[in-house]
Amino acid sequence: MAVVMETTPILSVRDLSKRFGGVQALAGVSFDVGVREIVSIIGPNGAGKTTVFNMICRLYQPSAGAISFGSVDLLRRLPHHLAGLGIGRTFQNLALFRHGTVTDNILVGLHAHLASGVLAGALWLGPTRAEEIRALEEAEKIIEFLEIEEIRHRPVATLSYGLQKRVELGRALATRPRLLLLDEMVSGMNQEETEDIARFVLDLRDELGISILMIEHDMNVVMDISDTVHVLNFGQPIASGTPAEIAANPAVVDAYLGTSRS
Repeated sequence: MAVVMETTPILSVRDLSKRFGGVQALAGVSFDVGVREIVSIIGPNGAGKTTVFNMICRLYQPSAGAISFGSVDLLRRLPHHLAGLGIGRTFQNLALFRHGTVTDNILVGLHAHLASGVLAGALWLGPTRAEEIRALEEAEKIIEFLEIEEIRHRPVATLSYGLQKRVELGRALATRPRLLLLDEMVSGMNQEETEDIARFVLDLRDELGISILMIEHDMNVVMDISDTVHVLNFGQPIASGTPAEIAANPAVVDAYLGTSRS
C-alpha cells in the first residue's frame, strides 16, 4: 500500500505587509511551512524577519495579507490562543524565570494545557494531583530529550548561556507545538553549543514530527539543516529555494555583501 504524504502546509503566509506610520516595514511576503519541514527566514538586520514572526504570533496586526495555521485563520486569534492551537516560540532575548529551576521553567510551558482551576489547585484535589504528576512526567521526557538531566534541579540563573537557551527550547516544547518558531536560537553560542542546538532541531523534525520556522544569522546552521530558505531585504522578499539555490543566488550575495560576485 502506497504511503500518502502530507502535502497541505501547516502554515501559510500570503502577501503579508506591514506599515509603521509612513514606513513600509514589510511588503508582499508569502511562504509556506510544510509538515515536518525546517524553513528558515534570513536577511540583513532590519530586513523584516522579526516583524514576520511578530505578526504570526499576533503581536502585530498586518496592514495586509493572510496567515493560516492549517484551517485556522490566525488573524482572528489572539496571542494567548497560539499555544492551545499548537504554535510554540522561543525568543532571541531569554525570558526565563531565572530563580526557578530548569524543571519549574519547563512546567510553565505546560500551563496552557492544564485543566484544573484555581480552587481545585488550592484544595489539592485528586484530579489536580494526577494532572501535576502527568505534567512532571512530560517535563521529564523533555529534559531527557534535551540531555539536561544533571541540571534539572538547578536555578536557571546559575547556568551558562548555552544551557539557558536549551531550557528556553524545552519550555517551548512543553507547549506541545506542531509548529515551533525559533528566533535566533544559536545567537551568542560557541561552536559546540551551536552544533548541539542544530542536532536538537533536526531531532524535533525527525523524531517528534514538529515543523520548524526559524530566523537565523548563522549561515552554517541555515545551510546545514534547512529544507527551504526565504530571503528578505528591506522588507521585500528577494529569493526562495533550497540552501544550495540560495547560496548561488546573486541577489542574496548583493543583500549580504553589497555587490554580486563575478
